[in-house]
Amino acid sequence: MFKYFTVQTANETLPLVIERYANIKKQKNEVIKAEQELQVTLTDNETFEKYVVLKQKLNEELSKFYKTIQELEETGVVMKGLDQGLLDFPSKRFDEEVWLCWKEGETEIKFWHEKDSGFNGRKPVSVDAESLI
Repeated sequence: MFKYFTVQTANETLPLVIERYANIKKQKNEVIKAEQELQVTLTDNETFEKYVVLKQKLNEELSKFYKTIQELEETGVVMKGLDQGLLDFPSKRFDEEVWLCWKEGETEIKFWHEKDSGFNGRKPVSVDAESLI
């Protein structure tokens, strides 16, 4: 679902977004664990049966991982970097599309940036709050 966020609506959505982001990180760890288990079977001369079962488990964990990303992005938020903890909320500043920016550990939306500037171009919301929809 696409929508533009105001600072207020982004902050109202943020607790759900943070919860879903945490679920993605947990699910990523499950994928890593399943990959490691599969690698061990290759080096331990295990049976094809064990390999196939673990491969199917990895496939299930990968499917869950992508499903958790989809659940997050169904809120209208875009995940920009899982490992960096970066999420963006589409917004507008006057007639220009911009991103409201959240970084893991922040408790509210405090920054925005232009479409092409990314994290390094973040500006405080308080400076231009009146111009952000």
